[in-house]
Amino acid sequence: MNTAVVIAGGAALDPDTLEELPDSSLVIAADSGLDRAMELGLAVDLVVGDLDSVSPPALAAYTHVPREEHPRDKDATDLDLALQAADRAGAQRIVVVGGHGGRLDHLLANATLLSSPRFAHLDIEWVAGRARVRVVHDAVELHGSVGDVVSLVPFGGPVRGVSTTGLRWHLDDEDLPYGSTRGVSNEFVRPVANVRIRSGTLLAIKPAALPS
Repeated sequence: MNTAVVIAGGAALDPDTLEELPDSSLVIAADSGLDRAMELGLAVDLVVGDLDSVSPPALAAYTHVPREEHPRDKDATDLDLALQAADRAGAQRIVVVGGHGGRLDHLLANATLLSSPRFAHLDIEWVAGRARVRVVHDAVELHGSVGDVVSLVPFGGPVRGVSTTGLRWHLDDEDLPYGSTRGVSNEFVRPVANVRIRSGTLLAIKPAALPS
């Protein structure tokens, strides 16, 4: 599967994130995501955005990298434009890293963007700090440790025909109405869990573990 990693702006990234990134991936930095990539020492293949928030040192460090520059007065966020670039490049799977810190409106817009029907043909994972989000349009395989929390949240409308395996509270071809909290705080009972839906969009969210 062709994979792209999109580095978004926002809060600084955990260096351990590097270990999770797929090898041989196209790496796209969305504007100030280039700063986050520089902090991790990550090679970048393309920079996308209006470049209004990326720092001069980051631009200087990656001066050899191709840029897809957009005007500041635009109708899409830099992350949106970066996802479109990854899609045009033929990515089938996209791992979005960052974009979870800072403004609440950006956070909600990012969640809405990643679950958009425009990208339903893509396998999208969001690495948001220590939280992990999978966008489910049909079926996904989730990995965790026994006892880990995972929440299944309907997004943008009702989700029909939800079936799960490997989770404490099993669903068998059941519906989750939009606004339902029934799927919040489920738990892994096996290291691998499966979630399948018949229609709609579901966010499978592994939240960051609380400090002990």
